Amino acid sequence: MYLYKVQFFPSCNARHVFISHIGTWKKQIAVKMNIFRLVGDLSHLLAILLLLWKIWKTRSCAGVSGKSQIMFGLVYITRYLDLFTNFISIYNTTMKAIFIAVAIATIYLIYFKFKATYDSNHDTFRMEFLIVPVGGLAFLVNHDFTALEILWTFSIYLESVAILPQLFMISKTGEAETITSHYLFALGSYRALYIVNWVYRYYFEGFFDLIAIVAGCVQTILYCDFFYLYVTKVLKGRKITLPA
Repeated sequence: MYLYKVQFFPSCNARHVFISHIGTWKKQIAVKMNIFRLVGDLSHLLAILLLLWKIWKTRSCAGVSGKSQIMFGLVYITRYLDLFTNFISIYNTTMKAIFIAVAIATIYLIYFKFKATYDSNHDTFRMEFLIVPVGGLAFLVNHDFTALEILWTFSIYLESVAILPQLFMISKTGEAETITSHYLFALGSYRALYIVNWVYRYYFEGFFDLIAIVAGCVQTILYCDFFYLYVTKVLKGRKITLPA
């Protein structure tokens, strides 16, 4: 006998709610307990809270790219526009609200509260070189030509490259603080776990979202070099420094 159930996933828009067609009781239990997505969400949450804590604790945003944080803020706002119109679960709504609130708080600390410590001389990546092409791509390649869907697609594309100003800043200064390195590692781990999550969902649910998968793979590739430095230096108690 086949089982049909509506499956809701955390940190998603209502567009991701779909009917799962599952052939066995074991598969139904496996879908409910998608540990990869849960750990990915928690890794993502840890990353943004760690960065916020680092800035507040040190009273400094040195080494942090404000431009990357602005783009991540755009990612969360455009992705979660359905926050007040579609209720999926308490977990889902809470996570969306936290991501938006933490992003806004981080941007405030960088550009207002601790503006004097912001290293604008090294945070020189041109955001428009990413935002404009991503916006155009979202109009051209999406699942459905509606405002919410285009904005959701925009958020997926933008998230894949939003870390570039931070990586560019590290390349200019030649080093990254340990806490900043932990933040980047947690952020990269979140995306890597989501790739495993997509494989998992495809096997158990037959779910396949090419836009999210391609963008996620691009984002993970951008972190690969950093992952190597993190394992070979930070985990051995040394700060990341780049060769001159």
